[in-house]
Amino acid sequence: MHSTYCDGKSELMDYVDQVKKINMISIGFSSHAPVPFPTKWCMKAERFNDYLINIEKIKKLNSFIEIYKGLEVDFIPGVTSPNLFRDKLDYTVGSIHFIENFPDGTPWEIDGTHALFLKGYSEIFNNNIQDVITRYFDLTREMIATACPSIVGHLDKIKIQNPDNKFYKETDTWYQDEVKKTIDLIHSSGAIVEVNTRGIYQKKTDTTYPSPWILELIHKKNIPVTISSDAHHCDDIINQFPETTALLKKIGFKTISVLSGGVWKSFSFSEHGIIR
Repeated sequence: MHSTYCDGKSELMDYVDQVKKINMISIGFSSHAPVPFPTKWCMKAERFNDYLINIEKIKKLNSFIEIYKGLEVDFIPGVTSPNLFRDKLDYTVGSIHFIENFPDGTPWEIDGTHALFLKGYSEIFNNNIQDVITRYFDLTREMIATACPSIVGHLDKIKIQNPDNKFYKETDTWYQDEVKKTIDLIHSSGAIVEVNTRGIYQKKTDTTYPSPWILELIHKKNIPVTISSDAHHCDDIINQFPETTALLKKIGFKTISVLSGGVWKSFSFSEHGIIR
């Protein structure tokens, strides 16, 4: 859940007020962590301590629900990683939003506009999509191997830059090989995989991150998953959750992971939520 501490549209308390209406047992705030260069969507470094203090205050005043401190942290080798923040948090979501730099040193954001994606695709990778995707998954695996987060965020989000299979098909052997290598590493790491619904309700993709065929591979490996809306507004806290639980049930998942009592636990679930 992203708040006004980063690019979110809702205050922390807006989320708490909303969860009172939908009977959640626990929530985790996970604004975008600070990075040491200008962005429009990351938390400013000088606001980080206030973020932690504010969450603690809200926890004390709202004992009806478990509230956890988290961040969505970018992994950029030599620049930032989940390791930099984990000691001050209850959990981390590790994500890849940047791949390499433009000639002037500006990090190339692959989660921005398609025009920006095309600029980096041309200027950094010489219009070679296989090199782009391979680097994206290389970075994901490097993060898991060297700075493993609690949760691996939106595993295949780069697919939003592939409208109508413009650059590749997810059935391409080279693409599936990159995904499978990444899943194998996640399996050995013990990390949880986020099933992220934001692309669907934003109409950027027809499927969750990761795609259903990837979730099938994750299920076969018995890798734990947690459902996330990647909310930037409090109205989206459980957006697409019923549909996503139906998908997970169809694939064969019996449980989802939820932070409860300070520990990640597996719960049975239905379209109405977890079953305790």
